[in-house]
Amino acid sequence: MRAHQIMAGHVITVGTEASILDAAKLMLDHHISGLPVVDAAGRLVGILSESDFLRRSEIGTQRRRPRWLRFLHGSGSAATDFVHERGRRVGEIMSYDPVTVTEEAHLSELVGLMEKKSIKRLPVM
Repeated sequence: MRAHQIMAGHVITVGTEASILDAAKLMLDHHISGLPVVDAAGRLVGILSESDFLRRSEIGTQRRRPRWLRFLHGSGSAATDFVHERGRRVGEIMSYDPVTVTEEAHLSELVGLMEKKSIKRLPVM
């Protein structure tokens, strides 16, 4: 079996300049756990996955400081405000240089790459 026989037919993508909130909404609306990220010319430049959203203060998933540490050092709101203002684009949190395969790649090659690279998404080019 080859990649073109098992790949998804319609692929939803997101641009590097899209907000991470829009990307998260796109993933939720389409019930998907990852998105290929494309540049302005439509070339694949990265992958955005659920794990890329972990611990992001702009969407409320950041690691919380222990209560005693907040008491000693303050809330850290200046740093949080900085992240809220500047860390909002897909290109800032995506994984770069995704591993890809051709349509003719054998299933055994796909499985081997996914295991070796510890990845869950393998774009077919």
